[in-house]
Order: sequence, then C-alpha cells, then structure tokens
Amino acid sequence: MNEGFFEPFRLSLQLAFFTTLILFIIGIPLAYYLSYSTNRFKILLQVILSMPLVLPPSVLGFYLLLLFSPNSFLGKIITSLFDTQLAFSFAGILIGSIIFNFPFMVNSLESGFSNLPSSLREASYTLGKSSFTTLRRILLPNIKPALLTGICLTFAHTIGEFGVILMIGGSIPGKTRVASLAVYDEVQALNLDRAQEYSLYLFLFSFIILTVIYSINKDFFKWKKY
Repeated sequence: MNEGFFEPFRLSLQLAFFTTLILFIIGIPLAYYLSYSTNRFKILLQVILSMPLVLPPSVLGFYLLLLFSPNSFLGKIITSLFDTQLAFSFAGILIGSIIFNFPFMVNSLESGFSNLPSSLREASYTLGKSSFTTLRRILLPNIKPALLTGICLTFAHTIGEFGVILMIGGSIPGKTRVASLAVYDEVQALNLDRAQEYSLYLFLFSFIILTVIYSINKDFFKWKKY
C-alpha cells in the first residue's frame, strides 16, 4: 500500500474528530434545554434537529450546496470576508457533517438527561447549587454512558457518511475525498481489490466502535446495580 492509500482515512478521522468535538460542546447545553425546558415550542426544535434521521442525505447535501454556493447570499458573505468558499472545501463538508450528525449526539445526551431522576436536580438546587454546577458536578457524571454513546455514534457515523459529503465536497483527493468516497471511486474505476481493502478497514472500524459502545453500557449498568 502506498502513502496515498491512507490519505482518505486521515481526512475521515480529521472530519470525524472535529465534528464530534464541536457537537459535544454544542450538544450538552442543547440536550439539557430539550430535556428540562417546559417551552411548548421546543418540539419544533426537536423536529428540526431530528430531520437528518429521515431526510435523504442527498437532499440535505443538495440544499447545503445551494446555500454554500458562491452565488448565494451566504456564499457571497463568506467569499468577501474570508476570500474562500464553502462548497467543495473541507470547511464545507465539516459544516455539513455537523448538521447531519446533530441527532446522533443530541438525542443520545437528551435521552441520558431524561432518564435521570428529578430528585438529583432538586436536591442540588436545594443545597444552593447553580444550574451550571448542577450540570457539571451532578448530571454529567451520571450520564456517562449517554455521553460516550453520543461521542462514539457521532464519530462512527461521520466516518461512514457518504451522501452529504459527496454533494457538498465532491471527491477531491487530499481535500474532500474521505474513506467512504474512496470506496465509491474505486468501484467506479473497477478497482475492486482496492475498494475491498477500503471497505474492510471501514467494516472493522464500525465493528470496534459498536463493541465499545455495548461494552461501556453493559459495564456501567452492571456497576449501577451494586
């Protein structure tokens, strides 16, 4: 295998790392709000955040491509401020990946918060703790499986994402050609042996991630019984 073989994996890992990191930072306060807010309009936010679960990736990618186009309102602003464009760039596929993976992070964290007994928050507030302290010292330590599940699912799903990235970034070597696109390109070129090599690495990675998730959850709930 030459050095170029691993370039798509490097891009995939880079994309997955930044997507997961950004969604983790954004997802915690957002999931906290969705879990405990009594605002009746929060359901609209939940619907919007969950749309990528049912919306075809190509549709989402298409609309983002129009949004990122240099001729669009946003595209013109980005070009004038930063002298760059989001379409067919790593920054573009990163934004698309963040939007597409919102439900995998936020839904996992929201589920973790929602399953906690309300007495935990009430006891913390009774002792005079602030909302931030309660979140950091009480709630987050008790939803570790949800945190790790959200991180692992987001990371793994980003590694395997295809449609959104293809629509926004194309398949530019060294720039937007991630591992999932490399499989597609090799099949299109009838290089089936190389496509099989890429696919095997992705299969093994997915298997390892799922094993980690189930092991963590099993061990945590086993510990909670004692």
